[in-house]
Amino acid sequence: MSEIGLGVQSDKRPGEYAALAALAEGYGFDVVSVYGDLMYQPPLGPLLEMAGATDRIRLGPACLNPYSLAPYEIAGQIATLDAVSGGRAYLGLARGSWLDAVGIDQARPVTRLAEAVDVIYRLLGGDTTGVDGRVFRLAPGTALRFPIHRPDPPLLLGAWGPRGAALAGRLAQEIKVGGSANPELVPVIRERIRPGAERAGRSLDEVGLVFGAVTVVDLDGDAARATARTEVAMYLAVVAELDPTVALPPGLLAQVQQALAAGDDAAAGALIPDDVLHRFAFAGTPAEVAAHARALFDAGVRRVEFGTPHGLTGPHGVDLLGTRVLPLLRP
Repeated sequence: MSEIGLGVQSDKRPGEYAALAALAEGYGFDVVSVYGDLMYQPPLGPLLEMAGATDRIRLGPACLNPYSLAPYEIAGQIATLDAVSGGRAYLGLARGSWLDAVGIDQARPVTRLAEAVDVIYRLLGGDTTGVDGRVFRLAPGTALRFPIHRPDPPLLLGAWGPRGAALAGRLAQEIKVGGSANPELVPVIRERIRPGAERAGRSLDEVGLVFGAVTVVDLDGDAARATARTEVAMYLAVVAELDPTVALPPGLLAQVQQALAAGDDAAAGALIPDDVLHRFAFAGTPAEVAAHARALFDAGVRRVEFGTPHGLTGPHGVDLLGTRVLPLLRP
């Protein structure tokens, strides 16, 4: 069954998260995710506020990373969110980005993620036999010292590459391809999941695909695309190289990076042609955004996540998504 999610940046004031989550639940969104991006508010605070303002939607961080947070801290955070939300939490994990800016070396990412998952779910499940891994250790007898609502909140792994996707195939209920809105990438990711799923004796259908990206919806489709271009320009150099189905115009990345370095984000965005923008963002009128999401569902995506900034202004964008886009995607 397909789901529709809302991705939220953690840059808001207290109280705004509760209002946003209640609005999303009222509109019929299935999931609200809070990003775990470097130097923004940690996701747990916003998620706890959202949990108190909602009754139905699933909630989770997309994503925490086991470099800046130890697995026992992640286990404690997700257990707290799951208890406060009455069992509506999911755990999003990824290797993380831009951590070199705070002096963190991201060695052994797949091993680190796999061992972190092992430690986290042992703690949640009350397994006190211990872990002696290559990266993480858990002494026998170590246990969380508070009541656990569920031992197995669903796991989402954020990944693009073959090794990360295979790990998701082995361990996760969902894989999130963040920064992509490209239906042509869906079969590529499915094949990257396959080796891990087969190793674990799982069906590919057991791993839900989540595609999420910058979203700008407005009744003025050209204005929406102009704003989306500026947003996408800031990370195009990272995500474009991860998508083997995309061939950028020669010299485009260098020109975009030059404009960004000069501090002219709008000029950088203006360089991005429509066909490139369409691969990395949901942008346009409500009907255009809904058709784009439908193409992803038709390609095999289980959940589409409409990401920040949502519209020319955030509240108006969420309102258009809820009142104009979701009705076009529901049976």
